[in-house]
Amino acid sequence: MDPRVPPGQFVTERFPILTYGETPRIAKEAWRLEVTGLVETPLVLTYEDLLARPQVELTRDFHCVTRWSRLDVTWKGVRTRDLLEEARPRPEAVAALVESYGGYTTNLLLEDLLREDVLLAHTLFGKPLPPERGGPVRFLVPHLYAWKSAKWVRRIVLLDHLELGFWERLGYHWRGDPWKEERFQEGPVPAHRIRFAARNKPER
Repeated sequence: MDPRVPPGQFVTERFPILTYGETPRIAKEAWRLEVTGLVETPLVLTYEDLLARPQVELTRDFHCVTRWSRLDVTWKGVRTRDLLEEARPRPEAVAALVESYGGYTTNLLLEDLLREDVLLAHTLFGKPLPPERGGPVRFLVPHLYAWKSAKWVRRIVLLDHLELGFWERLGYHWRGDPWKEERFQEGPVPAHRIRFAARNKPER
């Protein structure tokens, strides 16, 4: 077994497209990203604003909760943590709700958003991200199952608690670590623990 492949996954050379509902079609000129909620400096970015920031190209494996993995996928975009440094999260911020065009949502911990390989990706294998893959801009969160890599991202709302997104409300795991096979939620969601962590977070 390839040590890069999480338990319960199989490797494919295909790159399936799985989407709930219709595919939104957002022109690059119309696309906007908001970073809001518990931040000192809310941001509203255009596509050109995103391209004007430092760009990162990286190759990561992509793991779907439906048990397939595609290895060595190359993306280009902007590190989410760079945008969060601009927005300056408030001390009580511990999680985020990510919202997409079309109404999709997913939740992430702030610590996950701050990892160096979490991107707002606009390029896939050297080409602009097509709409069916989440273009013009999607999240890439390679250390979690792919439903956390929200397509057509439009808003990041920082919160002092865990607010479940679309699939999480339907029973998917609140975090989704493929190495722990966190596919479905078993037991209570630790919202109270996260709120407690926010209240006791040390001052910057």
